[in-house]
Amino acid sequence: MVSSYPLPEGFSDFDVFSLGSCLLVEGLLGFFLNAVTIAAFLKVRELRTPSNFLVFSLAMADMGISMNATIAAFSSFLRYWPYGSEGCQTHGFQGFVTALASIHFIAAIAWDRYHQYCTRTKLQWSSAITLAVFIWLFTAFWSAMPLIGWGEYDYEPLRTCCTLDYTKGDRNYVSYLIPMSVFNMAIQVFVVMSSYQSIAQKFKKTGNPKFNPNTPLKTMLFCWGPYGLLAFYAAVENATLVSPKLRMMAPILAKTSPTFNVFLYALGNENYRGGIWQFLTGEKIDVPQIENKSK
Repeated sequence: MVSSYPLPEGFSDFDVFSLGSCLLVEGLLGFFLNAVTIAAFLKVRELRTPSNFLVFSLAMADMGISMNATIAAFSSFLRYWPYGSEGCQTHGFQGFVTALASIHFIAAIAWDRYHQYCTRTKLQWSSAITLAVFIWLFTAFWSAMPLIGWGEYDYEPLRTCCTLDYTKGDRNYVSYLIPMSVFNMAIQVFVVMSSYQSIAQKFKKTGNPKFNPNTPLKTMLFCWGPYGLLAFYAAVENATLVSPKLRMMAPILAKTSPTFNVFLYALGNENYRGGIWQFLTGEKIDVPQIENKSK
């Protein structure tokens, strides 16, 4: 029974229920929205373009994040992790690889949009597929390292989900954190920032903005910034000095990313939005055939 398991340190019954409910809503909503995004790409022929393939790949990664959140929600309602140590390692790996892949695909879409709007160069299928395969293999490599001893997966403060263990803050953790963050976060933030800055300048010159180029970077930093700050804080200070409730805010915010991304890159894309509508209703909408055109 639920009452037979002690509460995690620093959490009340209400805290555990509230956080579990947040994870459940994030997980189910993100899963449903990204499932529709994926199904529309597969069913609607007009959507199957190289640029939309990056949006499809982002939805695949975000669906994985949403599944991870749903499992964490179920465990939160149980008030314990029921899958053992090996399950924790699997959950940590699956969550980490999909999170890193999501960040990479956000950067890839920004790079594609830069070329579309600033250089008038369209993405080719060969480049899109090669990029997607590289991203999945690259993120799988970095996510597998904690499984073999470089870094470590362990429980979040709620002890009902698993991620990279930042509580030790030892040399092993720091030596993994720095290169992993450079190659899987810092470079991606730079690509997103520089791409949308160039797009903003282009829109300013033409006086015909297609979308708000400031929103993607702000959303990315809102979702993943707290996790990054917590990870680097743990490299210089004892992370357990931060209250467990505050530390749990980082994964809660990160798991909102799948929902935000659907509205930014699928529903916010006029072409893709029309494809989703056609998939759901069977009614075809004529939209300008310009890839990644957003309002």
